[in-house]
Amino acid sequence: MSNSRFPVSLHILTLLNEAKGAVVSSEYLAGSININPVLVRKEIMNLRKHGFVESKEGKGGGSFLAKSASDINLGEVYKSVRGSNVLGQSKNEPNPKCPVGRQINQHLDSLYSDAENALIANLSKQTLADFASKFE
Repeated sequence: MSNSRFPVSLHILTLLNEAKGAVVSSEYLAGSININPVLVRKEIMNLRKHGFVESKEGKGGGSFLAKSASDINLGEVYKSVRGSNVLGQSKNEPNPKCPVGRQINQHLDSLYSDAENALIANLSKQTLADFASKFE
C-alpha cells in the first residue's frame, strides 16, 4: 500500500528549488533523501517526462527545475507518480455467491476513486513554492 514515489519526487523537487537554477547531481539528491542514486535517477526521468525538471548530462551534469516552483502544482506531481490505489487493494477474489462479496469491489472502487479525487483536489491547491516555503 505504501508508495514512496510521491515523497521522493517532492523531496527532489524541493531540493532543486533550493538550488535556484543550479545543476544538482543525483548523488547529492540521493544523499539528502538517503536512497540509492539509481532510484533518484529513475524518478528524475519521470519528472523530466512530465516537464517538471530538465537535466544536463556528462561531467558536471545533474538536474534543475524546468519551470518556476510557483508553476508546479502538487496535484500534477502526484498524478505523475501515482501507482495503485491510495488505500490499497485486496489480494483475494471475494466469493461471488456472497451478497457482499459479489459487489464489494465495485463499491470499493467508487470509494477509492472519491478519496483519491479529494486528495488530488487538496494537493492541487498547493504549489511547489508553497511547500518549499516551509523550509525557509
